[in-house]
Amino acid sequence: MTETLDIDLAPVTAAEPILEVRDLTVTFPNPKGDVQAVRGVNYEVRPGEFLGIVGESGSGKSVSSMAVMGLLPSTAQIAGSIRYRGQSLLDMNDHQMSKLRGREIAMVFQDPLSALTPVYTIGEQISEGLIIHDPSLSKEAANDRAIELLRIVGIPGAERRVKSYPHEFSGGMRQRAMIAIAIANDPDLIIADEPTTALDVTIQAQILDVLQKAREITGAAIVLITHDLGVVAGNADRIAVMYAGRLVETGGVEQVFHSPQMPYTTGLLRSVPNLATAGTQRLVPLEGKPPSLSNLAPGCPFAPRCPIAVDRCREVEPELVEHGIAGVQAACHRADEIARGDLEAKDIYPRPDPVATRVKDDAAPNILEVTGLQKHFPLLKGAVFKRQIGTVKAVDGIDLEIKAGQTLGLVGESGCGKSTTIGEVLEMVAPQKGRLVINGIDVADLNKRERLAMRRDVQVVFQDPMAAIDPRLPVGEVIAEPLTVHKVPAQERNDKVAEMLELVGLDASMAERYPHEFSGGQRQRIGIARALVTNPKLLVLDEPVSALDVSVQAGVINLLEDLRDTLGLSYLFVAHDLAVVRQISDYVAVMYLGRIVEYGESDALYRQPRHPYTRALMSAIPVPDPEIERSRERVLLTGDLPSPTDEISGCNFRTRCPLLNLLPDGDRQMCLTDDPRPRPLEGDLVACHHAERITELDTAT
Repeated sequence: MTETLDIDLAPVTAAEPILEVRDLTVTFPNPKGDVQAVRGVNYEVRPGEFLGIVGESGSGKSVSSMAVMGLLPSTAQIAGSIRYRGQSLLDMNDHQMSKLRGREIAMVFQDPLSALTPVYTIGEQISEGLIIHDPSLSKEAANDRAIELLRIVGIPGAERRVKSYPHEFSGGMRQRAMIAIAIANDPDLIIADEPTTALDVTIQAQILDVLQKAREITGAAIVLITHDLGVVAGNADRIAVMYAGRLVETGGVEQVFHSPQMPYTTGLLRSVPNLATAGTQRLVPLEGKPPSLSNLAPGCPFAPRCPIAVDRCREVEPELVEHGIAGVQAACHRADEIARGDLEAKDIYPRPDPVATRVKDDAAPNILEVTGLQKHFPLLKGAVFKRQIGTVKAVDGIDLEIKAGQTLGLVGESGCGKSTTIGEVLEMVAPQKGRLVINGIDVADLNKRERLAMRRDVQVVFQDPMAAIDPRLPVGEVIAEPLTVHKVPAQERNDKVAEMLELVGLDASMAERYPHEFSGGQRQRIGIARALVTNPKLLVLDEPVSALDVSVQAGVINLLEDLRDTLGLSYLFVAHDLAVVRQISDYVAVMYLGRIVEYGESDALYRQPRHPYTRALMSAIPVPDPEIERSRERVLLTGDLPSPTDEISGCNFRTRCPLLNLLPDGDRQMCLTDDPRPRPLEGDLVACHHAERITELDTAT
């Protein structure tokens, strides 16, 4: 028989909250000062409701959700009330919570690879949760249910995949498996903690679609923790904004997005790149960094960063209350003025003007020319006597160019060949096949001394600023390192370091500090300063803002635009966030399985993408506007990116192409047998046999 819960769970109606959090406080003891990670949080969730909790890193989002699940370490000091269907969760022992977790309340974690057990199959891990909560269920029945759940979340070949191990799944498939585990026992509440953070936009769209489907099937309420405002705009019913361990604004998604009353919310919304407006206006940075939760100053924690703070803000912390709009609460002393319209968003956070006037010269010389670039890796098997069993076609014959003072955005899903491409550019050696020309010089003709000299002209900014900087060196030495390699005298190095720090918006006196003393955005500025110290002509930017909060991204993107326009730099900008790419790029190259499938001028390509893959990428990008996000049609891709070792006849995108099934058999045959090469189409280069028929996708959706 099914094991019953030895707790009294009261039934709730649709109008009553299934989860009530009241005055929740979580403190972590620390010899240097207790960390108040969550400070008096209040919220509730009703059956079937979708609540989005947003905020910067360290705001307390994940800690508050872990408190609900009872998964915080024993050292955490928890106070307040958490009631689920009328029962206090804080009063339950571990045995009672274990019965509740997975059956009544489920969680989807941020990193599915860490959350899944590597030594058990996916099917065994789904079945485990089923059998624990229903011991009468046979292994065969549990396995059948696991297959059914994998089908529900969109795993192809579920009967076969149920026997796979986590390492045999892609990131998107692992996250879908996590959702299958979460909905296995039809829970009434699902908490999803950053479930799409590490995923490509196409896979993110699939995961969000699966979450909504799970909500429809189980009727569960969903609490989504995220930093992506576009995800909240398109999926949530209500939003709760957290800052410094507290909720600072709550309300309906449409109301908060269109009329935020808390300056912090306004700053977040104005700092995030918006695909609908990207490239037409500057982003608005949210200056400063969140306060330390171990030593909070009196007053509003946001006051040091708030452009409209007054004396009262620094003395008394505001309460979370309504300010004239029913259902919307904000913790701000000046929220009444904002609600009345006396203070508008453009007054609180005006858009900064560019430092220099942009002059785009299409007749400028090419800084980088790549022709027919190929990079294949042999796939070997055997420990002693190795034999080749396949080939990884990481880059399979691509062409691109970058002119002086211009930016080329290189986009595509993980595994498409972007990193291999920039690796070939930075290595500056003769490629396996093709031609690589930098500043008019073929790298195949360089000797060792000439190659070292050319490295001054090409520099790189990495994705993770902390991992790219030596933590043992003061930042002055970090920035000066390239000059040391090129034997620049010490005094000249010191002068150049001071100049670079000022150029990227940091004080020259900071040269003696160590990396851990800087925020994430400041560390990325240090990485940019190091790249600029040799006066390069080309900067390779490898996901330079993906590891940063949206509030910090805006300042770094604005800085990169100003540096390009002031110094005449050229950028090869690699990213998976297409809104960011549109903001900064003049031209865009879209990669898929080692090939460039579409290449063209940024505005035209975004306005009318011609390749089905580009169209799917564009439609998958969340827009931080509820009205736009909920009214537009999506082109969802099925499945994940194939392996670059797979031999696919014809078009290598045909296995996922949404246009293929709309074509008559005669036209479809060409896609199955003929490999399309890039061809001109209204100013773009498109590798698709039927690019002229792309509008049929709009009719189908």
